[in-house]
Amino acid sequence: MNRLRLLSFNIQAGIESRRYRDYVANSWKHLIPHGERQRNLTSIGALLRGFDLVGLQEVDAGSLRSAYIDQSQYLAQQAGYPYWLSQVNRELGLLARHSNGLLSRFKPGSVIEHKLPGLPGRGAMVVEFPTSAGEPFAVCVLHLALGRRAQRRQLDYLVEIARHYQMIVLMGDFNCGCGSRMLRAAIAAAGLRGLDCELKTFPSWRPERNLDHILVSPDLRIRGARVLDYALSDHLPISMEVALPAGVCLMSTDTGFVVPA
Repeated sequence: MNRLRLLSFNIQAGIESRRYRDYVANSWKHLIPHGERQRNLTSIGALLRGFDLVGLQEVDAGSLRSAYIDQSQYLAQQAGYPYWLSQVNRELGLLARHSNGLLSRFKPGSVIEHKLPGLPGRGAMVVEFPTSAGEPFAVCVLHLALGRRAQRRQLDYLVEIARHYQMIVLMGDFNCGCGSRMLRAAIAAAGLRGLDCELKTFPSWRPERNLDHILVSPDLRIRGARVLDYALSDHLPISMEVALPAGVCLMSTDTGFVVPA
């Protein structure tokens, strides 16, 4: 209960990409269901079994393109997670429901959904877990915008979230890497650690950019971090093992699904 294995993965709604031209060739898969998607999700589910907390981006929460399957719930069931949560950030009628997701082996205490500044469609989901110390352990799953102006506002927003917690993990697709002065400034302002320029996640077939990050507050000790060579999306998953402060652990709870409203 003192050490936690974390994973963050932009799964591109279960669509496999092996080259840039797949963005065009596979564009129809963002609108129409297909059998390959479920096979990919089953493979992703097998990968997720070795972790305690998994943050997911570009998940579909149940629409036409996913055959009305909530992909966070499906992956939780495939990988044996008793708790799952989904934050819908963009709904395109019955066609698509773009979401962030969290899979957990621990029962969440509370869930706070944030709509990030900028154009609608980007969000951050903060999940608090009770600990033996009384202070919550918070996990923030996020997916930032592509534009620099929106990113600046969103990073400032995340800094304020991080300052509310003594123990917090921010993980997701930041859409910016080590070369971003805005990202580095936000990390410094929030006092976070974990930025590693060698952990390149994009594109999955030839990783050149580190767009996905797991960042932690100083009270959490980083025991190791790596990128997993598991190219079933256009991003590779990134993992980290962290240790809670001495004497602090997550509370043991019963099992059961957490179904989002």
